Amino acid sequence: MEMWSSVLPLLVAVSPAVLFLLQLPDYTSTQEGVWQDYKHGLQGSELNDKKHFCSWKCLLFTLQWPGAFCQSLDEETLCRIPQSVNNWTIHGLWPQKAWRCCTCWPMFESDVQELDAELKEHWPSLLKTQPSFHFWKQEWEKHGVCAACVEGMNSPLRYFQICLKLRGQFDIHKLLEDAGITPSCERPYKLVEVHQVLAPRLGDKHEIQCVTDNKGREVWFQVKIPLSHNLTVGCDHHGDADLDPATWSGPRQNSSHGHPCPPEVPFYYFPIDHQDPQRPCG
Repeated sequence: MEMWSSVLPLLVAVSPAVLFLLQLPDYTSTQEGVWQDYKHGLQGSELNDKKHFCSWKCLLFTLQWPGAFCQSLDEETLCRIPQSVNNWTIHGLWPQKAWRCCTCWPMFESDVQELDAELKEHWPSLLKTQPSFHFWKQEWEKHGVCAACVEGMNSPLRYFQICLKLRGQFDIHKLLEDAGITPSCERPYKLVEVHQVLAPRLGDKHEIQCVTDNKGREVWFQVKIPLSHNLTVGCDHHGDADLDPATWSGPRQNSSHGHPCPPEVPFYYFPIDHQDPQRPCG
């Protein structure tokens, strides 16, 4: 009895903060599990979904042509092409058959601050209503978090670094220019001739996509390049059409997202017009 009477005043004197710490579980026993959760951007019930958004085998690296971007929009007046943009730009890097990516891995401007200049040149927003960082943030949250299951892309910085490297690796503009395929309002191109030029670098499974403009012309809009888990060219993603991220990329595009260019109908490769991006060829 005397012992308890001597200890009781000490317990009463302990601060609430100390009492809270005394009630915490042993951190060392859970440290490794917690680190793995954060490494993969997982928390709470979303751990159960890891098997879904980490089970992908293929990615699509998609480049878009600014000269046809406006034609892909439901409201063409929303688009703009900065004066500094004169080449193919990145649309996204999308794991295939990945769904319900973790929503608990936020991205901040400081995460990609060192890449800001490169991203604004090669991955700009072409919408008047959307700052470029909002575009990048949306792509990270919808697709990058799923891609982060791969060690080399397991942070916003690494994900965007990989995308920029892929953009440099697939220099479509140079491949086309060397083959005499240049933007034009007068000369249409056949799918087979463009495919033959790109296939040696992009692989046989790449997809050339068009949009239909207000005059019924097929206009080259973007290129989708299938990549394997280790980023090598070529991956069988057939059957993924219903889960193609281009069909659920949200309000950023508000567009038709394009369709495979028909092999029997020549398509146009419009030039970029910064002053009148909606009507580069009238």
